[in-house]
Amino acid sequence: MEAPIHYHDVIIIGGGLTGLRAAVACSTAGLDVAILSKTHPLRSHSVAAQGGVNAALSNNKSHGEDSWESHAFDTVKGSDYLADQDAVLRLCEEAPRAVLEMEHWGTVFSRDEDGRIAQRPFGGAGFPRTCYAADRTGHNLLHTLYEKALALKVRFCEERFVTSLVRDRERCLGCTALDLSTGDLEGFVSKATLLATGGYGRIYARSTNAHINTGDGAWLALKAGVALKDMEFVQFHPTTLFGTNILITEGARGEGGTLSNGKGERFMARYSAKAMELAPRDIVARSIQTEIDEGRGVGNEFVNLDLTHLGRERISERLPGIREIAMDFAGVDPVTKPIPVQPGQHYSMGGVDVGSDCRTSLPRLFAAGECACVSVHGANRLGGNSLLETLVFGKLAGEEMVSDARGQPATEAGTIDNALISERGRIERIRARESVANQFAIRASLKKMMTDRFGIFRSAEAMLEGVRALEGLKASAESVGVEDGDRAFNQALVSLLELQGMLTVAESVALASIWREESRGSHFRKDHPKRDDERFLVHSLATLEGADLRLGTKKVRLGRFPVEERRY
Repeated sequence: MEAPIHYHDVIIIGGGLTGLRAAVACSTAGLDVAILSKTHPLRSHSVAAQGGVNAALSNNKSHGEDSWESHAFDTVKGSDYLADQDAVLRLCEEAPRAVLEMEHWGTVFSRDEDGRIAQRPFGGAGFPRTCYAADRTGHNLLHTLYEKALALKVRFCEERFVTSLVRDRERCLGCTALDLSTGDLEGFVSKATLLATGGYGRIYARSTNAHINTGDGAWLALKAGVALKDMEFVQFHPTTLFGTNILITEGARGEGGTLSNGKGERFMARYSAKAMELAPRDIVARSIQTEIDEGRGVGNEFVNLDLTHLGRERISERLPGIREIAMDFAGVDPVTKPIPVQPGQHYSMGGVDVGSDCRTSLPRLFAAGECACVSVHGANRLGGNSLLETLVFGKLAGEEMVSDARGQPATEAGTIDNALISERGRIERIRARESVANQFAIRASLKKMMTDRFGIFRSAEAMLEGVRALEGLKASAESVGVEDGDRAFNQALVSLLELQGMLTVAESVALASIWREESRGSHFRKDHPKRDDERFLVHSLATLEGADLRLGTKKVRLGRFPVEERRY
């Protein structure tokens, strides 16, 4: 039976905020758009974003007039000067327009007493510029864009797992995808393709990420010959719920929440006396982990996030979701008791190498959002800038794809046919393989190893041990088969395909982390505790050559803000 082939002007892989915003831009311009997603768009990880989206609206008049230039400086400084400054300037200049556009389309933001969009402080920011919808900002933004895309008749191809990008004559022609509901392979042909697949947090044991965040976009790009950039920079959120690692938004500290150790000390005074709990995330996460490692945590496992002084009314108005999470998953009502928290993997600063126009090195292939590295976050992302990135660069990627797709002739299916034959053969060989190793044990070992060896604190000795362990896991994965013979909704097959990518994505994190012999932003080396601008004020690049990863470098695009020491 021949595999079906679908033709669209634009294909977007990923149904979260970035993919939806790009789809709206393309569809508004009159293009035929299809979104491929391995889950329903409203279950994408964007829905879990809590705290808010940054924009210099200056609605909080008690702190004076904000500006997009101040926002840009805070972002560059927060990035430990590794962000590309032209991209940061574009992000911050476009921020007010992006937020107001979402409001006009129907996003219900929280309001201040004068009826303006409410803004609260976030870490590393010189002004309260984080716009929010209580503590469910991602949920509100996602529903708004999904409804907009539905009205524009964007086609949604849900429960499709993309297995490969297809390239011919040094250009991307589309992709192959597994229809999870039938087990059949399909081809998708396009004039422009966007990767918007989110992060790779599930290579770690403690993560706020959804189970779908397995680095699919990074793996697809590597296989297609596109580099990954700055993969060593992994953000660990300071406050995840102890035991489950569900995110406890930075908005809780923005509203006035305080951190205390097992002795009842408000310990951030030791690490950032000026910014305290609202220092950048890398600083707060390391501070919490240091308290725990040095025996000052609660039971040497967590610290306390205290909201009790905020009162029931404010918590119920500003942080209703956090209260519900704490009560349901920790048995703690934050109105009366502190929330037990610990750091957990949260965000991927690194990703597919793109310029400020979201174009990859492969013509007609674009990437945006968390799966991409523009780079607006550099070595450390400020809270509130990730949702902003999805809106600004999702739109930009859509506009660039419109420019590419207009006037192009229809693509022939020959190359897609060959790709389908190759992918079908690969998947059938996996199905037929007799399983020797257990894929879920390999996945668990990978996650533990990454947490232990490539976590908040790193050293050459521990990381080299991790690489050796990773080599063994990759070898074991080659002997894993799929015992479930069903074709429809074969989650064992999907999980194994994800695992193959996760192992290589993890290897790119590992090799780049070992190479960067300095401490910068989220990447902290115990054996190299200082920042080294002379050697390492550059981006790392990981490319796949055959079965091996190779590392290179790329200049950081500096500009308006001179590189200086980062003080908080």
